[in-house]
Amino acid sequence: MPRYNNPKKTRQYSFEFKRKAVEMSQEPGVQVQEVAQRLGIHPFMLSRWRKEYREGLYPLRSPPKGKSLKKTRKPAKPDSDNAELKKLRKENSRLKLEVDLLKKWQRFLAEQRRNATDS
Repeated sequence: MPRYNNPKKTRQYSFEFKRKAVEMSQEPGVQVQEVAQRLGIHPFMLSRWRKEYREGLYPLRSPPKGKSLKKTRKPAKPDSDNAELKKLRKENSRLKLEVDLLKKWQRFLAEQRRNATDS
């Protein structure tokens, strides 16, 4: 495996830089590629920031110190997970019984047709 002497470093941009870049790219008549080129960033990065801005990840003012910009999901309660799992297992077994019953019914009808054509 080749060895890299100078691994590429990822830059971290400030909240303010991202917000200003997005606002610049939203001006009428301005293209994302032009803004990205002026700022020295990749157009895909700016497009991602624009998407995150639309989704409310970058509000109009900077977040308080120590707060993350990423959206966090609350962890599901274990009791509700267990109840849902129990419900799904019960439904799964019911559906398996229905499928078995339908297969038996098909075999019965096929047997009836064979007996009718034999006579």
